[in-house]
Amino acid sequence: MADRIELTGLECFGYHGVFAEEKRTGQPFIVDIICWSEFAEAAAHDDLTKTINYAELANIAADIVEGPSRDLIETVASEVADTIMASFADLHAVEVTVHKPKAPIPRTFGDVAVIARRSRKHAQTSVPRPASRPASQAGTGQTAAQGIDAPPAGTNPGTQ
Repeated sequence: MADRIELTGLECFGYHGVFAEEKRTGQPFIVDIICWSEFAEAAAHDDLTKTINYAELANIAADIVEGPSRDLIETVASEVADTIMASFADLHAVEVTVHKPKAPIPRTFGDVAVIARRSRKHAQTSVPRPASRPASQAGTGQTAAQGIDAPPAGTNPGTQ
């Protein structure tokens, strides 16, 4: 069974959307990240280098959300998930939710969000497991190799 690290409610400002107004004026986006990994060794030794650094997670997500404009938040969420998987070799799986609370919908609604899931279990065998990047390189916007599948909904990706 895998342990879990969560970063929720990361507030970013970006220029994503299909409408010119969204790209011109921008809007807030909220990001939630759930990582599955083993952190028993990190806990036993009280050692940050043996776990997933959530400050690096936040920087990766913010760099992408606040970076170049995309039409779809599906693209944004996928890029965040792929970059996180590429950045942390010991990560079993990640789930990234990008919320677009001010989406241009002419109806009353609570939230719009997309979720991108990636896991090593479902990765193609040709995709290498990259080493963790130092904090100084985190969030550079580099994406992982494509082809990493998401685990089935409602499952714990670390136990499949």
